[in-house]
Amino acid sequence: MEKIESSGPEYTTYDLSEFMTKTRSGAGQSLAMFDMGLPTIIDSINRDASGNSLSSYMKNTFGRLRVWDNRSKSKLTSRGLMRAVLVLNKLKAELGIPDVVIEKAAYLYRKAMISKITMGRSSASMTCASLYAACRETDTPRTLNDIARVGNITRKDISKSYRNLIKTLDLRPKPYDSSEFITRISSEVGISEKTRRNALDLLSKVVEKEISAGKNPMGLAAAVLYLSCVKNDERKKQADIANASGITAVTIRNRVESLRKELGLKN
Repeated sequence: MEKIESSGPEYTTYDLSEFMTKTRSGAGQSLAMFDMGLPTIIDSINRDASGNSLSSYMKNTFGRLRVWDNRSKSKLTSRGLMRAVLVLNKLKAELGIPDVVIEKAAYLYRKAMISKITMGRSSASMTCASLYAACRETDTPRTLNDIARVGNITRKDISKSYRNLIKTLDLRPKPYDSSEFITRISSEVGISEKTRRNALDLLSKVVEKEISAGKNPMGLAAAVLYLSCVKNDERKKQADIANASGITAVTIRNRVESLRKELGLKN
């Protein structure tokens, strides 16, 4: 037992720069990196490990290696992948997306590049579509409007790229769970824990009666949360819930009326 190889970290670190300065093995591989964490770096100083100057033959050899290394990194596919990685990092920071979702999005984008569906299309729209598909598969509550707002691209372009992506890669995304959106909306609006729990109970009744089939998960979550606020005498405006959920107040009113009829609730 004493001679078993340890797979844990060598040091206790708190950021990537500290890890890179202390570790002896380098950072781990990741699909979210342009080179997957395996970069090729040829130093411009013509000296060996002992600090001695290289011979003229070795200088010419390494000069040619640097030229071909730079040329290999300037392909169109490489530049497109570098832009996609930058967009993913921006979306990750702005939307607070976990690393596992970014890893999945990078994997889908690489598959899209292999299938050549990125050719002739905007790199940003395909990257955002890959992220939305990854959010759907990992059940991470992020809507098209959220990604479109941060990615500075229209929802129509993302939807078009997303449909092309799921058709080409044969994806089977699951519908979102409305309970995730209830937690998100209640946190932004400042709704109490009691009201939130009542909204989750009401949502379970909606799911049991199969009323939620074919309805927008965000609109359903907003309507259930508003009904719970009315029940608990917690004064929250429909406009505030609509702004937090990214849908219109008219949609909330229509969904509330339909839920009251289906569940037999009183005004």
